[in-house]
Amino acid sequence: MLTFLGRRLVSGLVTLLGVVVVVFFLSRLTGSPIDLFFPEGAEPEVIEAFNRAYGLDKPVIQQFGIFVSRLAHGDFGMSIWQQRPAMEAALSEMPMTLLLAAIAMAIAIAAALALGSLAAVYRFRTPDRVITILSLMTSSMPHFWFALVGILLFAVQLRVLPTSGSNSWLSWILPVATVSIGPIGVLTQVVRGAMIDVLSSGYIRNARARGISGRRIIYRHALRNAALPIISVAGDIAAGMVNGAVIVSVVFAFPGIGRSIVGAILNRDFPVLEASVVVIGLSVIILNLLIDIICMIVDPRIRLT
Repeated sequence: MLTFLGRRLVSGLVTLLGVVVVVFFLSRLTGSPIDLFFPEGAEPEVIEAFNRAYGLDKPVIQQFGIFVSRLAHGDFGMSIWQQRPAMEAALSEMPMTLLLAAIAMAIAIAAALALGSLAAVYRFRTPDRVITILSLMTSSMPHFWFALVGILLFAVQLRVLPTSGSNSWLSWILPVATVSIGPIGVLTQVVRGAMIDVLSSGYIRNARARGISGRRIIYRHALRNAALPIISVAGDIAAGMVNGAVIVSVVFAFPGIGRSIVGAILNRDFPVLEASVVVIGLSVIILNLLIDIICMIVDPRIRLT
């Protein structure tokens, strides 16, 4: 078990290092922060001092060498935009993103378990057809489009929800719905498929023959044995929720790591962008390790492979 988790950890760290390297070089292609921080005709001495302070006066390869040496010590330098340590700027935005993702994931799992189980019980009948159509629609619905339609309908037309911010619980409704709408559709289909396989197995037929109630069979026996694929897919979806967080930050002006990334890109704040990518990558790696551990607990046979 420890060997397996160690290999997954090393693989994740190598992938993260590759992503950080790509982000480092691609960010430099957007131009210099000087174009944003100084007007035309600024004094050369001021520009030179700015470049020297942030290491931008050196060739890109040399900048990369300095970046790698700092990365080994967990130092990403100072934020050009916020004038504080870059890692501090990235970590300060992460709790809101984790809270948003946790709420959205809990809602998605609860809704998917209910809808997927209902569709499996009424397979090929009207409830199953309706749930299948709705889940396919939501799983293929672009987050950005859903967010804009939500603002147009509930904020502009009906005026029951705010368009931005996070000051009240009403301002959380549209961001949470935007992040969770896609996972609900995907997980509903996964739950439906897993439940159909389990409900057609021999021990379920045996339980029905013994007179066990249908509700107990579904929630105590079938869901438990169908949990493995549901957990695996839910883990992958949770790791990819950062995409929804970025969209939420842009559309709803919602605080979080997405806002930090967008701000760093617009302001060419390379240290914050690199630190944010590392924070997100480490979060995904830790989440994947937790999912592997949960899968091993649910099905000990996984340890053999």
